[in-house]
Amino acid sequence: MSKAYVIEIFDRTAGIVVGDERGFRFFSSERIFDSLESGRFGSARAAERAARH
Repeated sequence: MSKAYVIEIFDRTAGIVVGDERGFRFFSSERIFDSLESGRFGSARAAERAARH
């Protein structure tokens, strides 16, 4: 069973991260966050920080 979290930045849905055995993969839901698409992160929090940056 995988873990998935929605990442919201200033009331906008940036995307979701889905956890697996190698960390979390980001899937963008808005064009402004497309540079993070398919990025791998060590934690959901790390993905959130990248989206805020």
